[in-house]
Amino acid sequence: MKVAIIFGSKSDTDKMKGAANALKEFGVEYKAFVLSAHRVPEKLAQTIKECEEQGCSVIIAGAGMAAHLPGVIASHTVLPVIGVPISAKLDGMDALLSIVQMPKSIPVATVGIDNSYNAGMLAVQILSMKYPDIKEKLVNYRADMKDKFIKDNEEGVDL
Repeated sequence: MKVAIIFGSKSDTDKMKGAANALKEFGVEYKAFVLSAHRVPEKLAQTIKECEEQGCSVIIAGAGMAAHLPGVIASHTVLPVIGVPISAKLDGMDALLSIVQMPKSIPVATVGIDNSYNAGMLAVQILSMKYPDIKEKLVNYRADMKDKFIKDNEEGVDL
């Protein structure tokens, strides 16, 4: 397992599928967990330790409202943590601000509200520094993305 995806409630499953989809596109092994920083803190800490022991390189953490989960995870590991703010209250702005405003020396990389796909892509970019096969797939993905964009837009746009 190279990436762990952790989020605090089963009700967030659909919003976190984007991360899994991005990782699948690049053949990256991952495992997903529903764990709460507040309801099962001991189980969360144990799972983080097990992820590290199993060679996990990146943790993606989704959380809504007060959104403590990514920060709590970051306090238990030196692995990169990517936070996904999940919309629940205040259109997700509460979660975004909670995740992005971490105290000095305990950073959490943060993507847009409900944008777990980008969290998966950021994990792929991080992994590409260590795994040449993932880097090659990412380089090809970007080249294909550019070619498709140019082809789709070379005729102009009817307004």
